[in-house]
Amino acid sequence: MIWIGFFLLSTLALLPAIAVFRRTARLRDERETALVLHRARLAELDRDMQDGLIAPTEHAGAALEIQRRLLAVDAAEARGAGRGIPGPVVAGALLLVPLSALGLYLACGHPSLPAQPLAPRLAEIRRQDHRSDELLAQLRAGLARMPADDPNRYRGYLLLGQAEAARAHYADAAAAWRQAIDIQFDPEVAARTAEAQTLADGRVTSDTASLFRRALDAAPADAPWRMAAEQRIAQSEHQ
Repeated sequence: MIWIGFFLLSTLALLPAIAVFRRTARLRDERETALVLHRARLAELDRDMQDGLIAPTEHAGAALEIQRRLLAVDAAEARGAGRGIPGPVVAGALLLVPLSALGLYLACGHPSLPAQPLAPRLAEIRRQDHRSDELLAQLRAGLARMPADDPNRYRGYLLLGQAEAARAHYADAAAAWRQAIDIQFDPEVAARTAEAQTLADGRVTSDTASLFRRALDAAPADAPWRMAAEQRIAQSEHQ
């Protein structure tokens, strides 16, 4: 199956180059057709003059115009002649691209590696999540046993919120950070809490907007998250 994939991808990658090459060949065919047509028209004019159908002056004027067109066609081809590439060279270069890619893959890749099915990887992720759940449960239990005046409680709830947010468990992250700002209010942590709660709820509630406002009131003027918090407040007013 992997070789079929190589063939299909190589074909897709080379389609633009093949199209350009065919267009160039078509333009050359059009030039040859124009030259043949102009030369045939000149021969027709000569016959018409010999048969007395046109006067010599008319013949001279028409022949001069056709010769001018012939020269224009030749000049256009001369300008593009330096850029033209022979067909076999183009075909060889196009063939060299997938062959070079295949050679690099065989030299640096590992085509003999077994397949990596999705189900075992998902099972491993679930096992890791289960181990994380156990560790976080132990952290919660340890925080619950700490005395209320223990300074490590604040740092513990911060760590718990960060771990839950990293797993996209935004409701649990917001709950942990609320515990932290209840112990020691920090405007940045408060804004982070409000944002996690917004992601968990799917909208900005009135309570979450109030927390954003409280964070803005206590934050310095150059807080990098100020604009994002203001946008969340404006979003709550337009819901």
